[in-house]
Amino acid sequence: MSKHIALIGGTSGISRATIAQLQAEGHQVHAACRSPEKLADLGIVAQPFDASAPGPLVWPERLDGFVYFPGTISLRPFHRLTAEDFQRDLQVNLLGAVAALQSALPALKASGNASVVLFSTVAVAQGMPMHASISAAKGAIEGLARSLAAEWAPAIRVNVIAPSLTDTPLASSLLNSDLKKEAAAKRHPLQQVGRSEDLATFVVHLLSGHARFMTGQVLHVDGGLSAVRTF
Repeated sequence: MSKHIALIGGTSGISRATIAQLQAEGHQVHAACRSPEKLADLGIVAQPFDASAPGPLVWPERLDGFVYFPGTISLRPFHRLTAEDFQRDLQVNLLGAVAALQSALPALKASGNASVVLFSTVAVAQGMPMHASISAAKGAIEGLARSLAAEWAPAIRVNVIAPSLTDTPLASSLLNSDLKKEAAAKRHPLQQVGRSEDLATFVVHLLSGHARFMTGQVLHVDGGLSAVRTF
């Protein structure tokens, strides 16, 4: 059965891979992103959305799924982080999601069996140096998700994916050489970094009926980094 899925962000990386998988299954994708023209090749007419300054969004009467992709990677020592850095990370990762969710809520309620997927990071569960700002913002996302999962049950499920470093344009500065890629892979028990396609598969799973008995969960798709030690 074809579903109507709202995607916030969607022009590259995990989001674009998710669109490809959803379209392959015959679902209707409704996107909102900073560069709508970048989705024209996928046959999607997207509406503009900037997480740093969210504007109004228009959705169909019914939405069966919602995914929020925008994020930041601000890795600096704590003493170099400014209040503006924390505010920017909170705005893009948390407050942008809040604005988009509030706009989509009537359509999600109309479904009667909808699924929301948000993104966190392994750095919330596994303390990491230089991650103070992004960990704080993504920790807020996890708290938001659990609260909404309780408030919106049973009609809307809310889950979170918390990946480790994934090979996407957002993380390009951390993986822009073979040496960096090798070092990043070695930090993970599975000796690899994430791929967009891997994360997209989990998004599609959470949107599907296969995850109908799951809500309020944080899935650590992180190569074992948050839970496993191999030394």
